[in-house]
Amino acid sequence: MQPAALQAIEAFLHKLKHERQYSLHTIDNYARDLNRFYDYCQRTAAGTWAQIHSRDIQAYIGQRHRNGISAKTIQRELSALRSLFNYLMVEEQLTSNPAKDVQAPKVARKLPKTLDTDQVQHYLNIKDDSLLAVRDKAIIEVLYSSGLRLAELIGLDLHDLDLQQGLVKVTGKGKKTRQVPLGSKAINALKAWLIRRAEIKVQNADAVFVSQYGKRLSARSIQQRLRYWAQKQAMASHIHPHMLRHSFASHILESSGDLRAVQELLGHSDISTTQIYTHLDFQHLAKVYDQAHPRARQTNKTRRK
Repeated sequence: MQPAALQAIEAFLHKLKHERQYSLHTIDNYARDLNRFYDYCQRTAAGTWAQIHSRDIQAYIGQRHRNGISAKTIQRELSALRSLFNYLMVEEQLTSNPAKDVQAPKVARKLPKTLDTDQVQHYLNIKDDSLLAVRDKAIIEVLYSSGLRLAELIGLDLHDLDLQQGLVKVTGKGKKTRQVPLGSKAINALKAWLIRRAEIKVQNADAVFVSQYGKRLSARSIQQRLRYWAQKQAMASHIHPHMLRHSFASHILESSGDLRAVQELLGHSDISTTQIYTHLDFQHLAKVYDQAHPRARQTNKTRRK
């Protein structure tokens, strides 16, 4: 393809970063996906974006699928292409979006893994008063208490915390902010951490969670610490930040049945994203039914014969 096609990708990514304020993670994914399609077009298709047809995109998607790329990844790549072509239409470089009607393979819906309340309680029964243990307990308590995404936790600043009112201001996807309650256990854990935090020569003065060297914690560091405590507490499963978010949502929905409230707490823009937790809740109810209902037990015994 002509160099102008690559320049269009760069201009599009610049817009996402500086005008639409997409996360760096999303921009990196878009850049990788679009540059991969550009390389494909270098070998097989026309010289400009205006010469790309839906059949070119279908052929690309088909090749990716045959190469064993997951349906979820292909859907993301297709979304990146649609966004690029929409941008080019706004810039009057295209008159239509060739990716608009291209279908990606269907994604098998996997239910997220969660911890039950007893497992959470055991995981958080950290009997260690070292600086890092106090910090890590506060991290885990906040993740589970408020259902934060990992990026939201990392970005927390001191002024986002209102421990007196039991609230935390969260900046989520698309720079949208929301206020989420903090449970009493999380508040106490945060208070304990903030006392110990004062012992550190902090480089990022506003950051709530910092390393022992005073730098704001990275995603990798938090993931490693959660794995460390899972091993330390002899947990059977691998624990990661999103599992605590899933557990938070599942337990709230299980107790309240209020899907809209869970949507607000999680910061989902579309309730269809939240509806996956209704499947988790049904699984729990089905398990209780199978264990408690006499006719269910009889059916299970008959089934085993």
